[in-house]
Amino acid sequence: MTELDLVFRARRAVTTEGETACTVGVAGGRIVAVEPFDAELTGTRVVELGRDAVLLPGLVDTHVHVNDPGRQEWEGFATATRAAAAGGVTTIIDMPLNSLPPTVDPAALGVKRAAADGAVHVDVGFWGGAIPGKLDQLAGLHEAGVFGFKCFTVDSGVEEFPPLEGAELAEAFRIAAGLDAQMLVHAEDHGEIDKAPAAQGDRYADFLRSRPAAAEDQAIARVAELAASSGARTHVLHLASAGALGTIAEARRAGAPLTVETCPHYLSFTAEEIPDGATQFKCCPPIREAANRELLWRALAGGVIDSVVSDHSPCTAELKCFGTGDFGKAWGGIASLQLGLPAVWTQARQRGFGLTDVVRWMAEGPARQVGLRHKGRIAPGLDADFCVFAPDEAFLVDATALHHRNPVTAYHGRPLAGVVRGTWLRGTEVTGERPHGDLLRRTRH
Repeated sequence: MTELDLVFRARRAVTTEGETACTVGVAGGRIVAVEPFDAELTGTRVVELGRDAVLLPGLVDTHVHVNDPGRQEWEGFATATRAAAAGGVTTIIDMPLNSLPPTVDPAALGVKRAAADGAVHVDVGFWGGAIPGKLDQLAGLHEAGVFGFKCFTVDSGVEEFPPLEGAELAEAFRIAAGLDAQMLVHAEDHGEIDKAPAAQGDRYADFLRSRPAAAEDQAIARVAELAASSGARTHVLHLASAGALGTIAEARRAGAPLTVETCPHYLSFTAEEIPDGATQFKCCPPIREAANRELLWRALAGGVIDSVVSDHSPCTAELKCFGTGDFGKAWGGIASLQLGLPAVWTQARQRGFGLTDVVRWMAEGPARQVGLRHKGRIAPGLDADFCVFAPDEAFLVDATALHHRNPVTAYHGRPLAGVVRGTWLRGTEVTGERPHGDLLRRTRH
């Protein structure tokens, strides 16, 4: 066998065979052996995990707003990727907004890559954006290596990234299908939102009424139709409304190439528990009621929802309007990149799920969605990306102790189960001292 750089001995590990005791050998940044626990493998460095720790594959988070360049005071590649590593995430895919310029043409992608180059602690890929007047740039973005295209069917919150409607939305799907590229959709119907009472003031109930579930349900029905008619591989972002689950399941049974994600905050929080004025909980679509949350968990168990990713959308404290608690004026987004794994595990274990389920939702599923065949699993030939996780260790979230640029998160003060004790990227431990992440390009799906 090739001389090994790193050997893990784990009494508990989640591999492609399920949860098992094993010894994992690493050489040249790749996994070269997954053997029984008592296998006599030796390497330059040997890490033997205690009985209270589990070896997981590094997580893959395909929905992260780094906001760099242009709004790096909100976040940045250095801080975002350090937070990712601290949360057991070894690969992120960056969204095309809210950076300036948005990633809607190859030139903007070049600016984004330049901002990230040499600054990232984990591997980073990029989504392209589909907006009005820029659909002729999608082929160039695809050729330049983006993992697909994101669009909105409702106001995005930033003027430089307007929504697609009608014929232009259908045309974007047609172009994506021709390129065999994935279409990602923030699906809320602007007509339903326009009919709802406007969000204003500090009452969460009023904000919730301003983004009705019907807006998601109707937009997702339209997206499912476009996926079926165009043949474009289509992904519904940050599903919050359980009312759309039937439409999604029916479309998939009929053969529509449709995948779906949800987020830790929709699986953790409920509308009933959000205090008035607590704008750290504002996101779009919004956190809904407890009964809705349980239906999302049921859909995860049944495979209707494919993955769980953060939708890390940070901002400065000032933009959250804590002084007034006005949900209408506050920026909508939840910062959680470092906390996704313990947040999901805390809720999952209460419902009888295991770490194999969490890995399927947060590592295998996202990697499969974007075609990263060498990520998201512990198996020979794959990248040696690992997370050492102590599932029974508890902690209280302190926003000021996180690696996010701004100490703002809905999880502040919340008790969570599960502590990340270490993260390895391609066989090298991520310590924060030296960025060694790669910038990824899409490969053939």
